Amino acid sequence: MARSRRKTPIIGITGASSEKEDKRTTNRLVRHKVRTLLLTNPEVEVLPGLKELSNPLYMAKDGKCWRDCPKPKWMRK
Repeated sequence: MARSRRKTPIIGITGASSEKEDKRTTNRLVRHKVRTLLLTNPEVEVLPGLKELSNPLYMAKDGKCWRDCPKPKWMRK
């Protein structure tokens, strides 16, 4: 993997390397809310979704964007 490079210059906005922990906690929150909602009211028709309970702007990377002139350092995996 010494020569592997990114093909597209889509890079995270901040210096965080991963959003893994943020995604884990968000998905746990969603599963918990859905489970408690179904236990209290099993006949509910609309369940809360991921986008309703979380905001990507509060995560570590704060989204991704396309870079026109990326540095060679950014294109390494």
